[in-house]
Amino acid sequence: MTGGRLLAVFLCLATVGLVVIGTLWPVPAAAAWAGGTGGFISSSSTPEGAVNNFANDLGHHAWQEAYSTLANKGKFTEQDFVRDMTGSYPGLRTYASLDNFEVRPLHASDNEAQVELRLHWSTVVGTFLDTRTLQVVKNGDHWAPVWPIVKEQHVPPQVIPVTYLRWDVIYRGPEDDWGAQDVEAPHVRIIDMHPVERAAGVVVLGELLNEDVVPAYVSVKATLLGKNGSPIATEDSFDKISHLLLPKQVTPFLITFPNVSLSDVDSIHMDPTSSLVAASADPVIEIQNQKLSPAPDAWFSGSLVNQSGQNVSIAHVLGTFYDQSGQLVWVADQYIDRALLPQTPVSFAIPVPEDLARKISTERAVVATYSPGGFQ
Repeated sequence: MTGGRLLAVFLCLATVGLVVIGTLWPVPAAAAWAGGTGGFISSSSTPEGAVNNFANDLGHHAWQEAYSTLANKGKFTEQDFVRDMTGSYPGLRTYASLDNFEVRPLHASDNEAQVELRLHWSTVVGTFLDTRTLQVVKNGDHWAPVWPIVKEQHVPPQVIPVTYLRWDVIYRGPEDDWGAQDVEAPHVRIIDMHPVERAAGVVVLGELLNEDVVPAYVSVKATLLGKNGSPIATEDSFDKISHLLLPKQVTPFLITFPNVSLSDVDSIHMDPTSSLVAASADPVIEIQNQKLSPAPDAWFSGSLVNQSGQNVSIAHVLGTFYDQSGQLVWVADQYIDRALLPQTPVSFAIPVPEDLARKISTERAVVATYSPGGFQ
């Protein structure tokens, strides 16, 4: 009994001692803000420290605190600042959380500095990068960032006439005859497929055609088979595909098999699937000014214009790249982090691997959209 009491007293004293030590001399992991971001609370006596603290406030969605530290807050309201960070209309930014950030000093003088802030936002479809170059000015004994606010355009009141195709589906009801069958699934076909080996593993590229006269929700699954015929791994296209295909439309797809060598693969079993869905040809997203910047810094860029009269919450750009013989070389994509407003251009820029960019002769882009209520 005495030994148990001594052990309990020892554990209490040890716990108190560790709490005191952690309070007086916190380790970096304890000082970092929750969420794993690489920032720490630091002094604003340096330009980097001021930007670091500002980014920490963004990570906590502490918009009021972040806004209060800005040197140019008198030029726009706190609501303008919040709309810049989260979007004026529902989109990826609205529900994003800050995964991590980088603060890179560019140059500095006694009273002014320039710092690059790279914000890596996390969403349900991956991360997107928001890079801002901040001017930081000295105000007494501390520094304050100047925020380069981006204000979204306002769409003027107007009437936009729309004429578009629409497909509705009537399914069998509970009172219908048990022998009756629902409308069969649309006919889809893989029109191109080949594997390539990249540093991360094996990548299966291809294109899928909806050859039916009705819309289809599609997906593609691939199984790699070894030399002895046994399966190595099975993966699907997930979001590297446009899932909704109208009649006669084509979508690219990309399926990644991490940590697999192509030399171990004997054959590939492809399994495209489709289901009938109600759909419409609206909204219409026009792709303007498509351009492929050459290697070594290769980018596929352009702008999207929403030709409809409704906001599009999420737009997904898929770029398909071909060599001189028309062979599919690569598939790359980007989610647009802001909502597409009617008649308002929004730019996109998709990086292309340098070695593949040198092989590309032509390119094609398709856009998948999502708005509250389902896929479009």
